[in-house]
Amino acid sequence: MKINNILLPLLLAVFVIGCGPSKDEAERLSAQERARLRTLDSLAFKVGVQPSLDCLPVYVAHEEHLFDSLDVDVRLRLYDAGIDCNAAFKAGKLQAAVTDLVACQRMVGLGVPLRYVAATGTYWQLVSNRLARVRHIKQLKDKMLAMTRYSATDLLGDYAVDSAKLVPDHVFRIQINDPGVRLGMLLNNEMDAMFLSEPHATAARMHKHPVLMDSRDKDLWLGVVALYEPVPGDKHRRAQAEAFVKAYDKACDLINKNGIKHYAGIIHEYCKVDDRVIAALPEVKYKHASLPRMSDLEAAGRWLKNK
Repeated sequence: MKINNILLPLLLAVFVIGCGPSKDEAERLSAQERARLRTLDSLAFKVGVQPSLDCLPVYVAHEEHLFDSLDVDVRLRLYDAGIDCNAAFKAGKLQAAVTDLVACQRMVGLGVPLRYVAATGTYWQLVSNRLARVRHIKQLKDKMLAMTRYSATDLLGDYAVDSAKLVPDHVFRIQINDPGVRLGMLLNNEMDAMFLSEPHATAARMHKHPVLMDSRDKDLWLGVVALYEPVPGDKHRRAQAEAFVKAYDKACDLINKNGIKHYAGIIHEYCKVDDRVIAALPEVKYKHASLPRMSDLEAAGRWLKNK
């Protein structure tokens, strides 16, 4: 009896193992699953986003399942810096991106097939380090200014320097692409001035760093949502783009109805700012998808022509 009690479990174990998939079969099934997932990802509508309040309608549409309700598989691709998002967009790895007109108009000039679907209300503020004792733009002489090349912040940097009649080479442009890193350098007194959009601009103001310039005062609205134009006849991508815009508009309506602080959890998750910053954010109204103004397109084009 004792021998049978010992052998029976062993025989069962051998039987179960023998009936299971072989190693080769398991690897084959795994490869098939990976191939299936790659196919689904290639067919999905991928949107490049950044840690910016400009992207909130896309975040809300995703988290509130507005894309799902329209039966479109939208997948967010999160980038810490706009330059990385734009590189992926330029390479055709994204079907849409929340970015800026300067970067997009440069891509258009390089032959990238883009189409604008939404002008956003984002703005950038030029913030100086309070310990640098810079209270006016003209005091930026021999100071370090953080920005990103060939972006809205690059254009606005020239606007700032020109407005103060400074010699361009007397302001040291330092390329810091990640806005979170940029803000950290301000808070750690490692940078004299920088351009920030929300929510990072609010974080800077909370720490008493003065605002020297605001892009809204220049009547420049450079935020944009752009699509990578599908090839003619691609009904799948066109249907996805239409559904994306519908969900975007619905998300704008929800945010305008509930207020941005209603989505504090989403802002915290995607923008990586704390509750104090979120509580201090100004109320923002979001517009339905509409084309950017011709004056903003022309401003970006003129600036790029002179670079």
